[in-house]
Amino acid sequence: MVGNAYSLGDVSHSEIRTVGTEAELREIVREPSQAIWDKDIARIDEHARTIIAHSPLMLLATANEDGTCDLSPRGDPAGSVLVLDDHRLVFADRPGNHRLDSFRNVLRNPRVGLLFIVPGMNETLRVNGRATLVSDAPFFDDLVIQGKRPRLAVLIDVEELYMHCSKAFLRSSVWRPETWPDRASLPTLGRIAKDHLGIKEVSAETIDADLARDAEHNRY
Repeated sequence: MVGNAYSLGDVSHSEIRTVGTEAELREIVREPSQAIWDKDIARIDEHARTIIAHSPLMLLATANEDGTCDLSPRGDPAGSVLVLDDHRLVFADRPGNHRLDSFRNVLRNPRVGLLFIVPGMNETLRVNGRATLVSDAPFFDDLVIQGKRPRLAVLIDVEELYMHCSKAFLRSSVWRPETWPDRASLPTLGRIAKDHLGIKEVSAETIDADLARDAEHNRY
């Protein structure tokens, strides 16, 4: 087992002290300075535009009407997210697994959160707002990659926008290759799929090969 081998099963419920109110929470974590509250500028300024233009990876957080959450990565070449004006941005949907977890959530609850990541940069850009699914618009021509025009795009009306500090990325050392695990020590997706789905008639190596072909030829 990697990491702490301590078993939660050894802990009784009575030993776990929970936090149930904001007042209890503030007894543990003090109020931030006013500057921390004021860092939300609620618009896409020149600095946010620069970070968005250099970000090839974004995380999209959604929730449906009952609060069930979903978080999915969205990746494209840097510059693929379009800033339409100071309060709107748009990104293309690319081929995936067709589950549409994020989009089904958006139809039920348009509030979303975005986290823009730039390789080598420990600070991230956080954006919260309302999402609209778009099936066509003039800007779709600017979302074409490798000759492929997206079938859907997501338009975000920005309500909150602010920078997130570097501490999480510094603590994780995520940009330091010397801290990365040996890939051979981790299971492949084919191995995981075979075990999770109970596939018996096909080897993990065959599944991996099929997945690799799909990723290479159906990326856009």
